[in-house]
Amino acid sequence: MNIITTSDHTELFVKDRGSGQPVILLSGWPLSSASWEDQAMVLVEEGYRVISYDRRGFGRSS
Repeated sequence: MNIITTSDHTELFVKDRGSGQPVILLSGWPLSSASWEDQAMVLVEEGYRVISYDRRGFGRSS
C-alpha cells in the first residue's frame, strides 16, 4: 500500500499486490478500493498483479 502524490499535491492511496500481468481495478462513486478486496485476492492467487486506488475525495485519498 502506497500513497502517490500527484502534480497538484493530491495524495492518492494505492494498493499494488502480486506479480505478473497487471489488472487495474477502478471503483466508481461512492466506493473505494476496499470494494475490490475479494476479487483482488482471487486475481493475485491466479498470478496477476492487481492495482487499485481510492479516487480523489474517497476512502484514504485526499
